[in-house]
Amino acid sequence: MTLLMERKPPAAAGAAPLRPEFRRGFAPLAGAAVLLTLVVALAVPAESWQGGWAETRDRTHAAAVLLGIPLALAAGCWQGGRERRRGTGDLLETAVRGALPRFLASAVPVALWVAAGHLLAAGCALLATWYCATGDSPYLVVPLTDSLLLGSAALAGQVVGRAVRWRLAAPVLATAGYAVLGFLSYDHGNALSALSPLIDTSVHRMPVWWQPWVSVVWVGGLAAAAVLALTARRPVTALVPLACATAAAVVLVQAGGLTRPNPVAQRQVCDTSTTPQVCVNTRYGKLLPQITEALSGLTGRLEGVDNVPVRFEDRVGRSRADEAELPMVTPLGWSVVRGKLTEPERYAWEAGTALVGRRAECDHTDPAVARTDAAVEHYLAPSPAEKLFDDLDARGSATDRAELKARQQARARLLGMAEDERRAWLSEYFATAKNCDRNGVPTL
Repeated sequence: MTLLMERKPPAAAGAAPLRPEFRRGFAPLAGAAVLLTLVVALAVPAESWQGGWAETRDRTHAAAVLLGIPLALAAGCWQGGRERRRGTGDLLETAVRGALPRFLASAVPVALWVAAGHLLAAGCALLATWYCATGDSPYLVVPLTDSLLLGSAALAGQVVGRAVRWRLAAPVLATAGYAVLGFLSYDHGNALSALSPLIDTSVHRMPVWWQPWVSVVWVGGLAAAAVLALTARRPVTALVPLACATAAAVVLVQAGGLTRPNPVAQRQVCDTSTTPQVCVNTRYGKLLPQITEALSGLTGRLEGVDNVPVRFEDRVGRSRADEAELPMVTPLGWSVVRGKLTEPERYAWEAGTALVGRRAECDHTDPAVARTDAAVEHYLAPSPAEKLFDDLDARGSATDRAELKARQQARARLLGMAEDERRAWLSEYFATAKNCDRNGVPTL
């Protein structure tokens, strides 16, 4: 009796059929494949999203949907055909456990490993942004729901692998999944595009709070219906998740709008210690000290000057009459890389040109006025390419050399003024900054 009681632990261990599948075999390899694929896809253009939470959200979401879901489908499909490749399918049919438990014992480890691989890749992306984030906050719901989508895709793929007796089913299914997702996501004006988990978001817009969860019900419901139709004793039970998936699809298609304005992107954070003030989008609030420092020379030269814009602003759309548009910091990877301004001098020059809106407003500008504008820009924040163009004109024709001499003389006149005289002249200049002819415009 004692010996029989001591032999119970092995029987108890046999009550955990999922453990071997989790620890070895194909499931961990599938998770590693998803992790490696997503990490490589994210790492190649890392400077274009690293540092911005919305950019990180959109890039990881796109990679999860367009690469992760097809890979999960293929992994599940390959796992589904395992018993057939081994020639043990008929033997398993005689097992005590029913079809659904046997299916789940094989499918659940792959689904969970695939979801874990995605979560780890998304976590790495969030960590890569966290240390150089420029503002805003992480969007954690999106990677969580994406992991559920990948797990559902793995389950659906296993159904196809069980049902289709073809060794090439896995790559064909992955290709078909990618094509369908690409088709649904390509034309966002099409009502069916709402069925794609990849919706049209941007740094200024975000999904409505319920969209990711409804997408999970839509995709997960289809996967659950397929599983029950294949393995349940009563296939009619598949109608329950199918009905949930249909209801979710109707909600997505009929909703009318799956995104909303990002509330953080509508606000500004300002440094009021300068003239003009410097205001940046709250999403990039941590860049404000760097931007203020880059513009310090320009704002210092405008101290005490009248008729200048009240502030630099960074909002969507045209600036107001008393504002000037701040140079763009997006898309990331150009002006800003990993939370740092890459070219402060160029950034300051672009801000200086924004103060003189005459060139954008006028079809033609008087040559004397154009030279005056260029002299003011040179004084406030010279172009990094100014010396190059001066050298080209110096080696050019007589007309080019004459124009270069006129520009240099205009610069010299402005720089040669006394501080009070230059401040008064600039005040008069900015009062006429929108005039297209030289009437009333002080020229140099």
